[in-house]
Amino acid sequence: MSASVFWFLVVGGVAALTHMAVFALAQAQMWPELANALGFCVAFFVSFVGHRMLSFKDALTSVGTSLGRFGVTAVAGFVSNQIVFVLLLRALDWPALLALFVALVFAAGQTFLLSRFWAFRR
Repeated sequence: MSASVFWFLVVGGVAALTHMAVFALAQAQMWPELANALGFCVAFFVSFVGHRMLSFKDALTSVGTSLGRFGVTAVAGFVSNQIVFVLLLRALDWPALLALFVALVFAAGQTFLLSRFWAFRR
C-alpha cells in the first residue's frame, strides 16, 4: 500500500470518527440530517489539515488552491453522503449511526479519487 493511501485511510478514519462523534452529540438536539451536516463541517477541517500535511504532502498546488478544490471535493462527498444517509434513515428505517457509517464509507471512495487527482494534484 502506498504511503498516500495509508495516510488517506488514517486521516479519513480520524475525520469520520470526528464526524460521527459530533453527530452523536448533536442528534438529540436537532434533526439527524442537520446533525450530519454539523458533523461534516467540523470534520472538514480535520480532514483538510490531515490530508494536506500527510496524505498529499507532495501536492504541487498552493494551500489556498488545495483548500478551494478540497472544499468542492468535500461538498460533493457530503452530498452523496447525505443522499445515502437520508435513504437509509428515512426510506429503510435504519438506526441513525449505522446509516451514517454506511454513508461515510460510500462517500470515501469518491473523496479519495477527487482529492488525489484534482484537489491535491501531483
